[in-house]
Amino acid sequence: MTTTQNPTATRSLGTTGPTVSALGLGCMGMSALYGESDRAESIATIHAALDAGVTLLDTGDFYGMGHNELLIAEALRSAPAAAREQALTSVKFGALRTVEGGFTGYDGRPAAVRNFAAYSLQRLGTDHIDIYRIARVDPDVPIEETVGAIAELVEAGHVRHIGLSEVGADTLRRAAAVAPIADLQIEYSLISRGIEDTILPTARELGIGVTAYGVLSRGLISGHFTRDRALGPGDFRGMSPRFQGENLGRNLDLVDRLREVAEAKGVTVAQTAIAWVLAQGTDIVPLIGARRRDRLAEALGALAVTLDAADLAAIEEAVPAGAASGDRYPAAQMAHLDSEH
Repeated sequence: MTTTQNPTATRSLGTTGPTVSALGLGCMGMSALYGESDRAESIATIHAALDAGVTLLDTGDFYGMGHNELLIAEALRSAPAAAREQALTSVKFGALRTVEGGFTGYDGRPAAVRNFAAYSLQRLGTDHIDIYRIARVDPDVPIEETVGAIAELVEAGHVRHIGLSEVGADTLRRAAAVAPIADLQIEYSLISRGIEDTILPTARELGIGVTAYGVLSRGLISGHFTRDRALGPGDFRGMSPRFQGENLGRNLDLVDRLREVAEAKGVTVAQTAIAWVLAQGTDIVPLIGARRRDRLAEALGALAVTLDAADLAAIEEAVPAGAASGDRYPAAQMAHLDSEH
């Protein structure tokens, strides 16, 4: 088998969702959780993505407490009209924050859904959100109620499509019984393959697409992260198990093995890791979290990478399923993941 990517390719988000670029741009790091960012460079990166044909911009209303939505709005206002009209916004909501930046839970009540949406529409400066999803399931509110509230927003024209985030197979089925679900946003990478057991098959059975975040595992398998790298204040990777002590060393050993495969093909580690996710199915749209134009350009190069059966076998040998050391989130955050229960 040979998997060839097309730099101008598009993919459909499930059987009911929109057609989007084969790679989406995850904008979180431009506002939060990875330390300081450069506003001008962030906007330039969004413009470069749009110019390259990227149409899907992913955000959350809690990224920088609204900062990220305002940043995207500014970038879209200053982008050429044609690019602005092609752009689709994917928004997560529901996370509750403190003034100090802490997370205190999730709110999926219908009244809260309508409230969150109203604020997002104002910040984005638009009359609709293309794909809307709760970031994590609220354990105190049945998913049917949360999805039903989004369905009402669809009916009113404020939202175009319903998405989900980090839910397990059972929740996916329950939600899909209420209203059409375009896509499931969930972590999926060479070192985060938990969805392959039941979640991905269920999504495919139900005709639900996947937008895969963390395809470079927050930079860990990008080929750019080093063993002696110091993480600055505000960078949540400082608390991430996979970046700690011996875990980091073992995970970077995997990257070194992946680098051998990449170099043999004449491409970068990041391009190999992204191309692997792209090769797992045309119903999967990887989100790349580039904060700079050079990183964006490198990631987009993955669309031109061809992986044949020998390449895929070599990648699998270098980074077998389950090879990662450490959970993908700290214990307190893992507890919020319906997909892990």
